[in-house]
Amino acid sequence: MRYGQRGGYTPAEQERRERLRLQAAGWFEDGHGTRQIARELRVHERTVARWRMSWREGGIEALRSKGPVSREKLTPAQWARLETELKRGPLAHGFGDDQRWALGRVKTLIGKLVHIGYTIEGVGKLLRRHGWSVQVPARHAMEREEQAIATWEQEVWPAVKPPRRTWAPTSASRMKRVKG
Repeated sequence: MRYGQRGGYTPAEQERRERLRLQAAGWFEDGHGTRQIARELRVHERTVARWRMSWREGGIEALRSKGPVSREKLTPAQWARLETELKRGPLAHGFGDDQRWALGRVKTLIGKLVHIGYTIEGVGKLLRRHGWSVQVPARHAMEREEQAIATWEQEVWPAVKPPRRTWAPTSASRMKRVKG
């Protein structure tokens, strides 16, 4: 996940990126070129150039991870409690109108459980950081009758459906045909 997607890196992804930077530092010391390092690590050359500049200015310590961009407000125990409650579903927390966790609902739940304020965007980042993703449920009318739909598809639709067009060359030209 990229920062442009507003999710930040998960701790595992941060660790992986730090390993890449430290591996690059070893190659910087050995005199390898930027293009070669970028190819080996499968990153962009500009990324390697930025790492090299940081390495020159601050050594290997400059390439170590500085932790998440924004410090998480929830402790691991609070997150575990929140995750347990999220798995119980919205109905268990008084959201009876539909069974989806909207960010606003999760924000409300965090406030009730641990008395910590998050913004809607912050809730989205928190959930993505912990591996939760946006889910779009398949929407079906409650009045939907599967048997009636199946009957319509098998009997009515073939009669109503226009015939399939076949490919045949046609002329859209105003030119007259030459007799030969």
